Order: sequence, then structure tokens, then C-alpha cells
Amino acid sequence: MHSQQNLQEVIAKAFGITPNDITDELEYQSIPEWDSVSHLVLVTELESAYSITIEMEDVLTMGSVAKIKELLKKYNVETMA
Repeated sequence: MHSQQNLQEVIAKAFGITPNDITDELEYQSIPEWDSVSHLVLVTELESAYSITIEMEDVLTMGSVAKIKELLKKYNVETMA
């Protein structure tokens, strides 16, 4: 099991922001740092951190941190609070 903090660090690294800025309510394009390019960086960071390969259809549904958490469960990655 991975910690919520670990997920926040992965997302923060992809966007170049601090982990404290990451909440479940954070959504695609809700901040300037989360654009189409950084979205692909996020996919790469998630795949690397959790040793998974995210399918393209799932990449398109990753519209918020909450959805990312749901998606990770599909790949058997549980994040705890």
C-alpha cells in the first residue's frame, strides 16, 4: 500500500508544485501547471512510481486527483489517507 503523501509527491513532481497544493478537488486545467503537456508528464511519473502501464483510455479519464486515485485502484495501487 502506498501513502497519500507518496501520491501527492508524484503529482507535485509532475506539475512542479508543492505536495501541500495537492487536494482531491484539484482538476485538469484548474491550475496553470496542469495542462496537456504536464498531464502526459503526470502519466509518466505515475507509471514510474507505481510500476504500471496506464492505458490510453484511462489517461483520458484522469481529470482530477480523486479520479486518479480511483484509476490507481484499477491497477492494484491502493493509496491510503
